[in-house]
Amino acid sequence: MSAAAAARKRGRPASGAAAGAGAGKRRRKADSAGDRGKSKGGGKMNEEISSDSESESLAPRKTEEEEEEELEETAQEKKLRLAKLYLEQLRQQEEEKAEARAFEEDQVAGRLKEDVLEQRGRLQKSVAKEIQGPAPADIRVLRGHQLSITCVVITPDDSAIFSAAKDCTIIKWSVETGRKLHVIPRAKKGVEGQPPSHSSHILCMAISSDGKYLASGDRSKLILIWEAQSCQHLYTFTGHRDAVSGLAFRRGTHQLYSTSHDRSVKVWNVAENSYVETLFGHQDAVAALDALSRECCVTAGGRDGTVRVWKIPEESQLVFYGHQGSIDSIQLINEEHMVSGADDGSVALWGLSKKRPLALQREAHGLRGEPGLEQPFWVSAVAALLNTDLVATGSHNSCVRLWQCGEGFRQLEPLCDIPLVGFINSLKFSSSGDFLVAGVGQEHRLGRWWRIKEARNSVCIIPLHRAPRPPAAGS
Repeated sequence: MSAAAAARKRGRPASGAAAGAGAGKRRRKADSAGDRGKSKGGGKMNEEISSDSESESLAPRKTEEEEEEELEETAQEKKLRLAKLYLEQLRQQEEEKAEARAFEEDQVAGRLKEDVLEQRGRLQKSVAKEIQGPAPADIRVLRGHQLSITCVVITPDDSAIFSAAKDCTIIKWSVETGRKLHVIPRAKKGVEGQPPSHSSHILCMAISSDGKYLASGDRSKLILIWEAQSCQHLYTFTGHRDAVSGLAFRRGTHQLYSTSHDRSVKVWNVAENSYVETLFGHQDAVAALDALSRECCVTAGGRDGTVRVWKIPEESQLVFYGHQGSIDSIQLINEEHMVSGADDGSVALWGLSKKRPLALQREAHGLRGEPGLEQPFWVSAVAALLNTDLVATGSHNSCVRLWQCGEGFRQLEPLCDIPLVGFINSLKFSSSGDFLVAGVGQEHRLGRWWRIKEARNSVCIIPLHRAPRPPAAGS
């Protein structure tokens, strides 16, 4: 055994390098032991060092695996949150698409319903409450006739107005500019070689739904057919035995209906320049006539106190009673309902299923005369905006009155008055409903019972402004 091995066995330090290394180790252990002893007993500096070491020992460091696990969990949560957000966006988009589809389906269903109601003649669009009465300064007055205006018609595209008067002339006006586009002068009696025209009071006019033909009737029993665009005379229809008081084209055709003080209703084919047939039934002079798409027409029977619906193919008629006076004006609202006015001051709404008025407004334009001797103002003109609830009436009480038809045409409520001085002899709504045209005269179109000197013989274009609809709930 060597000396070094024997010394290690006996616990003595070895000599040389091995002994030095062992002594160094023992000194480092002693130093660390002394430090621990000092930290336990310690001063200020030792306390601070001790505090740091204690805090480090109380908050153990996270292992790399724990940190990676925490990072991995946060990414998963982020992915989950983004996935939920994406699903929520998809759900909202699907809801919006479903709402849009439902809205479109509602619109399509509404249009289909309107088409069905229009075909059945029962369509009633609600527009009356949107109409606002114009200011007097907004009413455009067109002057050109020397005597009272008796009738007006508007072209289907609302670009021009035809007016006729007791001065036997017809004037075509531009709606946009208010200027005369054409004048058909009075025919002078006994003068040969002049173009055909009227030589007596013109009482009625009608224009075809395609705007091609214009028809006019006068007290001389004549019906003249004109080309509406150029105002060139085409044909003259004869056959009535008294003044021609009403004309109407069947919509979508060139079939013309006419009525007269001879109590008859005649049917003509304008495109073929031919007479078709004559129908009888009224007991007095017929005052007015109107027609729409169906092969029938309605007439106001004047003093026989009846409104009649003529079924042309069957050559039959329906008779309606309700007014107490002479029924001087009538117009169809749709294929199943109509409005009429009489000289007893009443306005009536009718349905083809009942022989009595659905609604009757007496003294529609008030009373005139001394106390105790009051008489109602005559209703001299009526008009209706097709397939809506808007009606207009005229008299000589210095105003045109607008009315709203209640649900099912069972009520008539006044909306507003539009000031116009004179006899309102004719009223027509434009196809768009943007304006109303009134033919105003100093005298009634059928006679000379009164004369309003301050009135002007004119055509008045009355703008109809519509109030914006309130926003729908939830929009």
